[in-house]
Amino acid sequence: MIQQKSLDWIEAAPERSLTLPARYFYDPKVFEAERERIFYPAWHCVAHVSELAEPGRFVTFDILDQSVIVSNHDGELHAFYNACQHRGNRLVNERRGQAGPVFRCGYHSWCYDRSGGLRNAPRTERLPDFDKKLYGLKPVKIEVMGCFVFINMDPDAAPLASISAGAEAKMAQYLPDLANMKLISEVDVVVPSNWKVIMDNSIEGYHFGLSGPVHKELAALIDFKQYALEAHDKWWTYIGPPKDNVASAYGVPLEGATWQTDWFFNIGIWPNTTFYCFPFADICGTFLMIPLEPEKSLLRFGYYGPAQREMPAVTRSCIEWMNQKLGPEDIELNVTNQRGLKSFGYNQGRYLIDAERSNESEHLVHHFHRLVHQAVKPALLAAQ
Repeated sequence: MIQQKSLDWIEAAPERSLTLPARYFYDPKVFEAERERIFYPAWHCVAHVSELAEPGRFVTFDILDQSVIVSNHDGELHAFYNACQHRGNRLVNERRGQAGPVFRCGYHSWCYDRSGGLRNAPRTERLPDFDKKLYGLKPVKIEVMGCFVFINMDPDAAPLASISAGAEAKMAQYLPDLANMKLISEVDVVVPSNWKVIMDNSIEGYHFGLSGPVHKELAALIDFKQYALEAHDKWWTYIGPPKDNVASAYGVPLEGATWQTDWFFNIGIWPNTTFYCFPFADICGTFLMIPLEPEKSLLRFGYYGPAQREMPAVTRSCIEWMNQKLGPEDIELNVTNQRGLKSFGYNQGRYLIDAERSNESEHLVHHFHRLVHQAVKPALLAAQ
């Protein structure tokens, strides 16, 4: 009988630590603990403010079995659960759109205004003591950071600024057009990997020069000697300057192009949101790792560009390169990594962490694993 792998993890010094045990990446008990202790209480990025600039504009955001509507009502943003207060029917199935005066439930035609208030409920006048004010859509906390809209389903959640102090200023430093962005495109990809496998891959530079050919193309644009990965508790950055004398990128000459920054810029917000810009690209990218099952995730790639100027050919080529080359190469690594984690011959390895926290060090992976472990450990102990 092969013994089941342990969930025990000792938070040792990073340089000497063993990696998070393999079961954390596929065990349903861990996934359930993450649902309750990481994702339900987390701040989730749902849209850029420009997507909700006009009255009636709305977006929906689904996370696990929950769905939230964010709506512009007379110039003010509101967030509420996507569930009719009559029998729980889902009100909206579209990811984004333009609402009329009300959101109408397709089951019994209960109607809610764009702030979530109940405006009409057929035949409820026959009920004794029915008060429409008591049956509005249930609100969800909402905040804006870096011109992006976040929601949180925990009514007692600490303000987003309290876990991301300094992040907004860092975004503005490298993404000067944040306030004037518009959505270019959004791509959803379902990947048979745990969400943490995908996050781990995104926050280390160790594999850049050692894995596939497309990663080497990216590495050729960046001065990796100055590539820095920094942890700030519930947010982190990995940033590198461009190499000198770069004349073309993504197969296109740079002459005459505009860009947000010539640096490789990435900033992560706990637990699963990343904002980024690739060198010489005139966009801000969003990368969300949305868990679906213990071994299945939805990757949402959003691309936002300045509204006041045309997209350069370099940027168009960069988006195509990310969607068709770099993304698939990374996803293949996610898939093979997920498969290997279930091997009887593997449980824990060693983080590649050096004292200098260099460009190839995996200290951000260790930092992220520590946050995961601290979040789920109480639930796992209680289940034993």
